[in-house]
Amino acid sequence: MNHTLAETRAFFDACVSGWEKTLSAATKRTITEGRVQPMIFPSFFGVQTAQGYTNQIPVTVGAQNVHWEKSGAFTGEVSGPMLQELGIAWALVGHSERRQFFAETDETVKKRTESLLSQGLNVMMCIGESREEREKGQMMDVLKRQITGAITSEGAARYFTPAPGKPKLVIAYEPIWAIGTGLTASPAQAEEAHQFIRKLIWNVYGMESASHAQLLYGGSVKPDNIAELLSCPNIDGGLIGGASLKADAFLEMLQKASDAFG
Repeated sequence: MNHTLAETRAFFDACVSGWEKTLSAATKRTITEGRVQPMIFPSFFGVQTAQGYTNQIPVTVGAQNVHWEKSGAFTGEVSGPMLQELGIAWALVGHSERRQFFAETDETVKKRTESLLSQGLNVMMCIGESREEREKGQMMDVLKRQITGAITSEGAARYFTPAPGKPKLVIAYEPIWAIGTGLTASPAQAEEAHQFIRKLIWNVYGMESASHAQLLYGGSVKPDNIAELLSCPNIDGGLIGGASLKADAFLEMLQKASDAFG
């Protein structure tokens, strides 16, 4: 819940300027060729404004949350068709703050994930354990429950594997204890979780799903640690929060991602 409409415009104006003046030619090439794929998930209020900039810089715009029904008596909610009319093709599902503050459950994450994929929207599904769960040694149990509770082998799992014209499913691991707490997961801790997730996908959904699955890390990712995190074998990208609110930091992280994946 950041950035007014004016602040959204200012952010993107700075990104457009930075794209031209700050990013190296190699970084621009890495992005335009799709090896690094920048995405921004603004508030619903800013989605249309953000989408208006996608013809100036190669960035994809998504929504922070979407209801599983296409329409109905769900005051305050937003549907897939509403977003698709704006050209929005991505949505976050199950973000830790939705789970923590708005009673999101594994069951509603499943309903959103399966419904949005069936509507042709790409889904970035968030999972992660709390500090208490981690201290009790329950991390793996929590991640397994969240993944298998939301993805059926007959349903959403097939969207791990890219297919022309088909929607895509991405997993974002965000340890709740490392978000806005001052605590930070080490690259080794992040890689341990990602390795477990990929192995779980292999065991439950098959080798092809595991090899194609894109796993993002989100937990206090900043310009000064993103390079080390992206060097981990099973971390394919970042789900970045507060550090991405300023255009210069956002562009710096794109530069470092390009260095890692270019």
